[in-house]
Amino acid sequence: MAGTAVEWYDFFLYGVAAAVVFPAVFFPSNDPAVGTLLALGTFAIGFVARPLGGLVFGHYGDKLGRKKLLVISLVAMGIATFAIGLLPGYATIGIAAPLLLVVLRLVQGFAIGGEWGGAVLIVSEHGDPARRGYWASWPQAGVPIGQLLANALLFLLAAIQSEQDFQSWGWRIPFLLSAVLVLIGLYIRLSIEESPVFREAQARAAERVAAGEREVVPIVDVFRRYPREVFTAMGARFAENVCYYIFTIVITTYMTKRLGVSSSFVLGAVLIGTAVHLVVIPVWGALSDRFGRKPIYLLGAAGVGIWAFVFIALIDTANFALTALAVVVGLVFHAAMYGPQAAFLSELFGTKVRYSGTSVGYQLASVVAGGLAPIIAVALYTSFDSGYAVSVYVALSSLLTILAVASYGETRSRDLAEDHAIAKH
Repeated sequence: MAGTAVEWYDFFLYGVAAAVVFPAVFFPSNDPAVGTLLALGTFAIGFVARPLGGLVFGHYGDKLGRKKLLVISLVAMGIATFAIGLLPGYATIGIAAPLLLVVLRLVQGFAIGGEWGGAVLIVSEHGDPARRGYWASWPQAGVPIGQLLANALLFLLAAIQSEQDFQSWGWRIPFLLSAVLVLIGLYIRLSIEESPVFREAQARAAERVAAGEREVVPIVDVFRRYPREVFTAMGARFAENVCYYIFTIVITTYMTKRLGVSSSFVLGAVLIGTAVHLVVIPVWGALSDRFGRKPIYLLGAAGVGIWAFVFIALIDTANFALTALAVVVGLVFHAAMYGPQAAFLSELFGTKVRYSGTSVGYQLASVVAGGLAPIIAVALYTSFDSGYAVSVYVALSSLLTILAVASYGETRSRDLAEDHAIAKH
């Protein structure tokens, strides 16, 4: 959880800064909307690199172990984030500024692409199978912790500094502070043990190779044996990913640019919602152990689809209490998907391809869902001059996730030590 929190702090910090700061610093334009879209475009570029990171980290994670790759992903993310904090703006180095920003964002995306699979698997493959949903939800809770840290620091700086100082240099402080968090996360990750389930699977694989069997490339085996599971994972991710970035990233652009409220107003509302999100993720994970992954997941997917319309109605009031309520309820429904998700996706694949399978399914969905969500949302409310166009977008995403999860069988009782292909449902 600690390592995941550090990595997502870095990733989300970029997302918030892309909405609030980067348009003016790295993409000067006479039209503020154009600058915002360009900055959010670099946010999306990070998602393009995520499947590649998932492929590379998944391949070596299935061959070498979860722990080694988790350490590498953390170091890569920390270096890229620290470098963004030192990067000169467009006024200083011209076109080189946004180009270097894109390169560093690609490194962030590559690193985060390998993060999620390793973090949730090293927990899923330890501990009591009967409580897998609960324990595996804790790395998931690292995501709102990262969001909480990123938003809290930016909120604090925006509140105590003048807008000019914040835009000029204040936004750099949270990026530079990531170096401290990386060292803490690195210390924790170096002290953990490799998953016992993986060690057993690795020993069996070595015996088969010694007996003359040909070693199979994990990613090839994923698409040969688990094609349906990959698409199920992608579908399950769709609404979860889209609504999260609408509720936490797009809301910043929407309310500051369209409704004219201050960035500290929005960051404060998201801060409250994220704190609640952190608490309810393991609650939903525990409930999935009792009632099953599917019922809880479907409740969350249907909830965000309906709440998206209430969400817009509440934030359009530009009232702080109602805005905070909109974010809180939206993230509670999101957590109903995100809490059980780690266990659900882990239970789709066999041990020797689990890192590759979960990472590829998870990260491919991130490109078309989370990566494009801010751009699509801004384009929709700008074109239709209404936030309800974004609500329809979330509702359609919700429908896709409901179909993907409802059409697959329950996974709660799966034995993660099994290497055989999961029976078709």
